[in-house]
Formats: sequence, structure tokens, C-alpha cells
Amino acid sequence: MKVENGKFYFIKDKFFDVFKDYKLMQNKENGNKRPCFFCFNDQENEEIIWFVPISSKVDKYKTIYKSKKKTRKKVYNFVFGKVLGKEKTFLIQNIFPTTEEYIESKYQNKMQDVEITEKLKDEIIAMSTNVIKLAQKGINIPFYDIIEMKNILLKKMYNNTPKNI
Repeated sequence: MKVENGKFYFIKDKFFDVFKDYKLMQNKENGNKRPCFFCFNDQENEEIIWFVPISSKVDKYKTIYKSKKKTRKKVYNFVFGKVLGKEKTFLIQNIFPTTEEYIESKYQNKMQDVEITEKLKDEIIAMSTNVIKLAQKGINIPFYDIIEMKNILLKKMYNNTPKNI
């Protein structure tokens, strides 16, 4: 499956099994796949794909955002924007890396890719990239070590690569 930057995807349960000790947001069912994730490729290695969950609990996260804004110059945890005409919260604080191996399917509505504005895509990617750069410096906005996760995925990918004889 070719993953496209700025599109939405669902993750396979086996990804959450691999990283069960990281307290990631889990897949939920009840007839719906969720959460879905906004994705974009890593700037250093295109085999790594960063996933940002979205939430419909906008009021909850706006309250948290306002509280954080009182004590911080910049709040990296959230981006707010519309998906399918409804306001959503992009949970940058819950960003994580993965690879194509763990992607289940693309999120579509009426057999069409779910789209957001280019401006919103750029804002999410810019904020997420800042969070990744902070994590590389040892400052974790997410609740887990995303650089360690990336390294585990890279090691797994390269250990599974057939070696030419």
C-alpha cells in the first residue's frame, strides 16, 4: 500500500501489541474503526510514517490547550481543524511512528479519500515536526519515547531485510 502524506489511515492491532508498554491510544471497535490517524513521511527516512490521532472531543482539548497557554509561550500538544465539515482535534501529543507493515487501510468517506485543507495539513506537519525535533533533543511532548519507537521500527525493518550474498 502506498501511503500518501496528509491522508488518514487506520492501524492494525498488531502494531499496538508490539508497543503495548507505550500506553498508546488503542484501536476501538463498536462497528467503527477508530481512531483514524493523519499521516506524513519522516524527513530522514521515508519508510517511517508519523501518525497523529484525531479526536472529536474538541471542547475537552480546547480547555486543556487554554490552560497550557497560560503558562507556556508555545503549546505543541494540539492542532484544531475541520475533517468532513466537523471540528476535530489533532492530538500531536499522541504522535507516533510506524511503517507500512502496520497500516490496515485508508480512511474514506463514500469511497472517496478524506481530505483537509493544505493549510491545515501544513500546520499539523509543522507542529508535529517541531515535536519530533524536540524529542530528538530529549524533550518529549508525547507521553512516551517516540525516538525509541522509531529506532525499534528501523531495527526491525533492517533486520528483516534479506541480505545479498
